[in-house]
Amino acid sequence: MNTADETRPSGWTRTVFYLLCVIAAAAALRRIVALLLINASSRAGQYADLDRTFADHRALTLAHIVPALIFVILLPFWFSARVRAKEEMHRRITQVLFALGFIVGLTAIPMSAHPVGGVTELSAIIVFDGIFLFSFARAFMLFVRRQPRYREWMMRAIAVLLGIATTRPVMGVFFATARLTHLEPRQFFGVAFWIGFTVTYLAGEWYLRRHPTNTVLQ
Repeated sequence: MNTADETRPSGWTRTVFYLLCVIAAAAALRRIVALLLINASSRAGQYADLDRTFADHRALTLAHIVPALIFVILLPFWFSARVRAKEEMHRRITQVLFALGFIVGLTAIPMSAHPVGGVTELSAIIVFDGIFLFSFARAFMLFVRRQPRYREWMMRAIAVLLGIATTRPVMGVFFATARLTHLEPRQFFGVAFWIGFTVTYLAGEWYLRRHPTNTVLQ
């Protein structure tokens, strides 16, 4: 049996990865548009309440989501075999990702002072942002030392960051069933955060264990 075939990532793994990047980018763009172009006070319903919450902290929210948007746009290039073959280009992209990632992780801390989902959301942010920053710092130290294992820790941090994309369909289910459950965003946001981040983080760990010597997606 060919060992390389055993460790080669499957097509669905790449598909899920790209889908999460698209969802994360779309969510960030939607929030940016809502902050800059939409008058939240003119909207009605649960989405309007969310828009007003983020609009109250517009500068901090933009400082968090704009770098996150650029981060997820660059991710497919970081994983690209063609880009990796161009060592200097790949290294530059990695450096940019480190700068953006630290901004995203650090700005998440003050944003957690105003969680929509209360204590439940706050606990999820503390746990997973802690994992993200630790993994990112570990990856950065290994990267500076030019040790290839930095990719493992980088991917662990990326799995956490993409958890924000997984929370979106979970939240969508809660919003779609709100008329039946009578739950408001402040009641289900925290639960959605825990579900989304946990699922994506565990999926990342599964991938790293399954492909210990082949931490690439294409």
